[in-house]
Amino acid sequence: MERRTFLRASALSAGGLGAVAAGAPAASAAAGAPAASAADPLRVQVLLFDGVEEQDWVAPVEVLGLAGRASGGAVTTTLVTTGRPGAVTCNFGTRVEVAQGWSPREADVLVVPGGGYANQTGPGVRRLMADQGFLRRLAGTDLLHVGICTGVMVLSAAGLTRGRNATTHTNARADLATQGATVVNARVVDDGDLVTGGGVTSGLDVALWLVERFLGAQLANRVETILEYERRGTVWRA
Repeated sequence: MERRTFLRASALSAGGLGAVAAGAPAASAAAGAPAASAADPLRVQVLLFDGVEEQDWVAPVEVLGLAGRASGGAVTTTLVTTGRPGAVTCNFGTRVEVAQGWSPREADVLVVPGGGYANQTGPGVRRLMADQGFLRRLAGTDLLHVGICTGVMVLSAAGLTRGRNATTHTNARADLATQGATVVNARVVDDGDLVTGGGVTSGLDVALWLVERFLGAQLANRVETILEYERRGTVWRA
């Protein structure tokens, strides 16, 4: 997606303080022309790693995939690893062949799912949080960072939530606050170039919010209908 258009769309999310009910009209791309199109798509990369929670990444991929199809290609979604392409084993044993490594120059949005936060030594987000090289790369990227569940704690480890409004899984909120975030009790928190979601199933609501923000409420509602899912909770917007 063309960088100026993307940044302009990101700035729109900072236009009004407060919370809106899920699915309610908001001052985003939904209020005007969509910020992405088939000619200039929103490029989303979804990060996979050993120990990732299946629901955390499958939900955004499903939502964004449907939105891309329904919009004629205005959203593209790519699974990526932190390094080289290869097989990833998820939290419940699902194995996924990931054909591409993370390439920030080829993305407008990076989605970081969670998984394994309670496991200090096993696979999951704790390993990402300890990977200083990856965290430096993450902190240096100029894109929209999206955290799902305890994936938010990876963004926090990179310093991206410090002084920002954010949410995460209930069991990790105290840690997120300790690390300098202003924790908001909401299902989805949109703080401009940082979007975070609560636990596990919030990936559905985060992804639907991204569709609404960049492609409009009509398309988001269409995807909801296809999924037979109704958004839950609150989208809190800075």
